[in-house]
Amino acid sequence: MSFLGIIFVLIIIVVYLSVVIVQQGTVAVITVFGKYSRVMTPGLNFKIPFIEFIYRRISIQNRSAELAFQAITADQANVNFKAMLVYSVLNQSEEVIKNVAFKFIDEASFMQALIRTIEGSIRSFVATKRQSEILALRSEIIEHVKSQLDVLLESWGYHLTDLQLNDIAFDEVIMRSMAQVVASSNLKAAAENEGQALLITKTKAAQAEGNAIQISAEAEKTASQLRGQGVALFREEVAKGMAESAKVMNEANLDASLILFSIWTEAIKHFAENGKGNVIFLDGSTEGMEKTMKQLLAVETMNRGGDSSGIITPPPTPGRR
Repeated sequence: MSFLGIIFVLIIIVVYLSVVIVQQGTVAVITVFGKYSRVMTPGLNFKIPFIEFIYRRISIQNRSAELAFQAITADQANVNFKAMLVYSVLNQSEEVIKNVAFKFIDEASFMQALIRTIEGSIRSFVATKRQSEILALRSEIIEHVKSQLDVLLESWGYHLTDLQLNDIAFDEVIMRSMAQVVASSNLKAAAENEGQALLITKTKAAQAEGNAIQISAEAEKTASQLRGQGVALFREEVAKGMAESAKVMNEANLDASLILFSIWTEAIKHFAENGKGNVIFLDGSTEGMEKTMKQLLAVETMNRGGDSSGIITPPPTPGRR
C-alpha cells in the first residue's frame, strides 16, 4: 500500500472517530482524560479523537419504575404497597447534567437509592398511623413523599414527576376482619333504616286512624245536630197543627179531646202499616183505652195549663172489638 493510501485510511479513521451522533431525547457527557469537558446536544457533533471521550449518554425523557414493598402501622398491622413512580432529569442545564452524570456510579445505583428513599419515606409515615386510617390517606402519603424527596432529588439532578399508589393491601386475616366490620356496619345501617321506615309507617297509620276517627266523630256530631233540628221542627209543626185543630174545634163547640183520640188511632194505623214484621203489643181493652186517653189528656192539660174548671171531658170510648 502506498503512503497516500495509508494517509487516506488514517483520515477516514479520524473522521469516523470525530463524528458523534446524539439521539433526540438524550445528551452526551464528554470528558478529556477523565475530566468533565462539555455536553453534546442531540444531532451531529464532533470530538477530538483519542483525547475526548463520551463518558455517558443521559436520557432526558420521562422514565418510570414500579415498586412493591411492605410497611407496618402503629398498631402492628402489615400493609403491602404497590407503587409506580415517574421521574425525569430536572432540565438540560450544564450543572444539572453534571450532577446526573457524576453523582452515582451508574444508573442502577441511582435507582436503588431512589427506591429505598421512597420506601423509607412511606414506611416512616405509615408507622405513625393506625391500619384503619391507611386506606383513607392515599393522597396524604403521596404528598408526604413528594415533600421529602423534592429537595433531595433536585440535588441529584432529577425531578419526581408523579407517584401513584396503585394498590394498598393488608394481610388476609386483617382483610377478613375489615370485611366483617363493613358488613356489620351495613347490617346496622340497614336495621336502623328499616326501624325508621317502620316507625314512619306506624306513625302515619296512627295519624290516619286518628284523622278518620275525628272525621267520623265530626260527621256523627253534625248528623246528631241535624236529627235534633229535624225532630225539633217536627214537634214544632205538630204543635202548630194541634193548636190550629184545637182552635177550630173550640170555635165549632166540639170537645178538643177528640184530637187526642184521632192522634191515638192514627198512631195505631201507622204502627200497622210500617211495622215491617215487628210485633208491637198494645192494650186493646176498654180499660186500656181509657187509661191511655187519660194520660194523653193529662199531657194536654200540662201543655195548656188546664182550663178554668180543671176538668177535661174525655172522648167517647169506642166499643171493644
